Amino acid sequence: MATATATKPQRTPQEVEDIIIRKIFLVSITGESTTTTGATDSRIVYLELTAAEILSEGKDLLLSRDVMERVLIDRLSGDFTVTGVESSTFHYLVGCYNRAHDESKKIVNMKDKNLRSEIETVIKQAKKLCVSYCRIHLANPELFSGARDSNFSASGTGAGASRSPLLPLIISECGGGGGMGVFGGETRIAGVKSPPGFLDEFFRDSDFETLDKILKGLYEELRGSVMKVSVLGNFQDSLRVLLFLVRLPIGAKSLVSHEWWIPKGVYMNGRAIEMTSILGPFFHVSALPDQNFFKSSPDIGQQCFSDASTRRPADLLSSFTTIKTVMNTLYDGLSEALRILLKSTDTRENVLEYLAEVINLNASRAQMQVDPITSASSGMFVSLSAVMLRLCEPFLDANLTKRDKIDAKYVHHSNRLNLSGLTALHASSEEVAEWLKSKNPATAVDINQYNDGGKRLQESQEASSSGSNNASPKYSFICECFFMTARVLNLGLLKAFSDYKHLAQDISRSEDTLSTLKTMQEQSPSPQLALDITRLEKELELYSQEKLCYEAQILRDNTLIQNALSFYRLMIVWLVGLVGGFKMPLPNPCPMEFSTMPEHFVEDALELLIFASRIPKALDGVVLDEFMNFIIMFMGSPDFIKNPYLRAKMVEVLNNWMPRRSGSSATSTLFEGHQLSLQYLVRNLLKLYVDIEFTGSHTQFYDKFNIRHNIAELLEYLWNVPSHRSAWRQIAKEEEKGVYLNFLNFLINDSIYLLDESLNKILELKELEAEMSNTAEWERRPVQERQERTRLFHSQENIIRIDMKLANEDVSMLAFTTEQITAPFLLPEMVDRVASMLNYFLLQLVGPQRKSLSLKDPEKYEFRPKHLLKQIVHVYVHLARGDTNSIFPSAISKDGRSYNDQLFSSAADVLRRIGEDGRIIQEFIQLGAKAKVAASEAMEAEDTLGEIPDEFLDPIQYTLMKDPVILPSSRITVDRPVIQRHLLSDSSDPFNRSHLTADMLIPDVELKAKIEEFIRSQEMKKHGESINIQSSKATIQTTDTSEMLID
Repeated sequence: MATATATKPQRTPQEVEDIIIRKIFLVSITGESTTTTGATDSRIVYLELTAAEILSEGKDLLLSRDVMERVLIDRLSGDFTVTGVESSTFHYLVGCYNRAHDESKKIVNMKDKNLRSEIETVIKQAKKLCVSYCRIHLANPELFSGARDSNFSASGTGAGASRSPLLPLIISECGGGGGMGVFGGETRIAGVKSPPGFLDEFFRDSDFETLDKILKGLYEELRGSVMKVSVLGNFQDSLRVLLFLVRLPIGAKSLVSHEWWIPKGVYMNGRAIEMTSILGPFFHVSALPDQNFFKSSPDIGQQCFSDASTRRPADLLSSFTTIKTVMNTLYDGLSEALRILLKSTDTRENVLEYLAEVINLNASRAQMQVDPITSASSGMFVSLSAVMLRLCEPFLDANLTKRDKIDAKYVHHSNRLNLSGLTALHASSEEVAEWLKSKNPATAVDINQYNDGGKRLQESQEASSSGSNNASPKYSFICECFFMTARVLNLGLLKAFSDYKHLAQDISRSEDTLSTLKTMQEQSPSPQLALDITRLEKELELYSQEKLCYEAQILRDNTLIQNALSFYRLMIVWLVGLVGGFKMPLPNPCPMEFSTMPEHFVEDALELLIFASRIPKALDGVVLDEFMNFIIMFMGSPDFIKNPYLRAKMVEVLNNWMPRRSGSSATSTLFEGHQLSLQYLVRNLLKLYVDIEFTGSHTQFYDKFNIRHNIAELLEYLWNVPSHRSAWRQIAKEEEKGVYLNFLNFLINDSIYLLDESLNKILELKELEAEMSNTAEWERRPVQERQERTRLFHSQENIIRIDMKLANEDVSMLAFTTEQITAPFLLPEMVDRVASMLNYFLLQLVGPQRKSLSLKDPEKYEFRPKHLLKQIVHVYVHLARGDTNSIFPSAISKDGRSYNDQLFSSAADVLRRIGEDGRIIQEFIQLGAKAKVAASEAMEAEDTLGEIPDEFLDPIQYTLMKDPVILPSSRITVDRPVIQRHLLSDSSDPFNRSHLTADMLIPDVELKAKIEEFIRSQEMKKHGESINIQSSKATIQTTDTSEMLID
């Protein structure tokens, strides 16, 4: 018996198409809400009107590609009740695209190739429609949303507007979404991912205008999402989205055409462009603290570094590492975004304009005091510094092969970057304007316009944009990037170094004040003192947190420091190229190309070297030879670098490189095996020691001691290097009447001032000590007076400590140099001054007042009287050994203020007690005896001369002139050694302040002859009187004898 086999009816192509479309769009035109498997799906919507239209057209109730768009519009326009993820228009469309993708995978196994091809076409059309209507919806959210998306706006900036639903898809595509919620709860739809291919298709094959509105809204949301986010907040998702978008040509174009790419406005300033531009808030992400109104969260100082003194070192190290790592993620992302934009000729100019605008609007960050309301944050500019250094990497190769692409004319002719108002290395603004005029007479530069950088920039840009023939030339990207980076580093990384240094100083001062307050509280407690102590402890805690934030983001980031060093190596090599390369002597005159370069180019390089030298391992592997050459070449060259403080900073760099301080043997080769160093270093240090006397600053008197302290430390080190000592001796011989004599004069001046000042302060300190030790009397004084006197006591302690340290250095230098160099000290214009100085020191240390200088703890104040006495006696002995003409004893005895022959025997007694070498003591005693004889002879000579006519007396010293000279301007006659001694410190006529140099002195031959005749006549007269006296004595004696005989 045959049985019938049930077979599944074969679906027609039209039916398959209908099923696929219904599954993709979750719609029905038959009223059924079941799937093809018979299961009920609440998401399926019955399109009653669509069904009626199809029937009215006399067609079967089947969906086809012809009605697909009508179906989608009806589904989107209808007021259907749908719950769940796809209740919103956008997520419904994304769901449709996802289902279409799933269906495309299912039909792969269809046996009927023709049918499969047809269905593939349907699915592609469905996908295209989904993407197209996603664009339409995002650009015009009110079109289909009805009640479901009423609070979503295209720009995402309206009141109550939610974030763009496109963002989570992009984040998931970029592998993000794992951090803290930055975009808010409504954008984080659980399980929503971008369907494969959706975003590619979304941003492809569309006109710019359609996508531009969507993209601009996305950029605004990204900007808002990282606003006031610190480095520990979730900025990474936003950064990934930014990178995703700028990699799309249409995304890059939309970004740079956004009105907030470079915001404009009458009140636009540095802070405004940071907060309102699209990229500004990304650069603001930082670990560095900001002004309270702009403060980011979470608070890095509070979260990572509160109560740091009680935290385990491992915890602090972990915080440092985390911050450094995350900041580098930010730097890498932002530099990649800019790199992408710069590679395209369509967007490069926009990027350069943005960077220039940020730099120009923040020029005030170079000032000592920065207004946080009108200037961008340090965080932004440190981040921008790191990013710009990454952009420079292609031309920072070891051989600096692309430095010829850097055009010096950019400084004066760039229409983009305002560099015109910056202080130049040597040229004044008038000289710069005149030079530019001579280079191009057709475009004469008005000096006021040159000084008004903003006006000049605006006019130049207008000329350029109008197609003027005078528009500045095009500069290469390398050139533009180089100068922009130099400016950014000046306003960013280098400014942060300065802020960190001042912060450390504030901490040090506050700690000293706190220590003083606690001491006062122990001695005489008061509620006000307790409040002051509590307040100061809170301030110190905040200071400490801030300092550690700087350390985390900057000091611990060796990559950042090394990149900056590489950049400034290029800067130094390029600048030297403007004067003909690394060779001496320098050209004469200084090339204007070099003279007109901004001073901060050099200053920033030096500051970085100083800072890096103090960070462990920061200089490891860094080639320092070019820096060393540069310093040696320009340290003693005021005709190339006018600012003496800038040249003094070079000494500070070298001080940090001294092997005993750097802790690295590598730096010793810079001093001991370096040709330029051996030839010029000592000479230029001596020149700078002299130059720094007159800086033009109102603080020059105090500044010179700190600068000379650095020079003295370096000179002491070099004296112990045989090759440098030989060079030193040669300079002393060649420049005996030149720079070396000036050096000695200022060394002696400083020694006298510092020792005198510190000894007087010791006496004042002892008076204060006596006041405070008298407890009964001290307690009766008002609290405020006690506090003031205690502060004065601590202040005096600091002054004595500093002055004594500097005085010790100067006397030490006199001691070790006089052992081998004596001739300059014994010159007529110098020997009396040297002798007076030594006598004064001797009087203070072994004279009647010495006991009043005793201190409880002299080491605390760097006061070592025994060692000081030894060094002074060594100077005496060294000079006596070199005194071949025996003029030194006479100079010692001529000192009417301090000389006393008893001081030599008193000093000898002290030297014996402290164990000084017997030979030194013996030579010192012999010198004292010679001085005593010279004093006796001088008294006899004075007696011989008698009353000296006024015309023979020097008008300054009132001593008998030996070599009278006429001053050319005032026509006054003075003694040559006296005026030469004056000229060592002041190159002017002491009577009318006109310019005067030693070679301008006019010998007064006639007066000299008169003086010599006067001396001869007085000596003959004295000799005659002596003979007469002797004759008279003989007569008297004869008379007496004869009388006796007579008797």
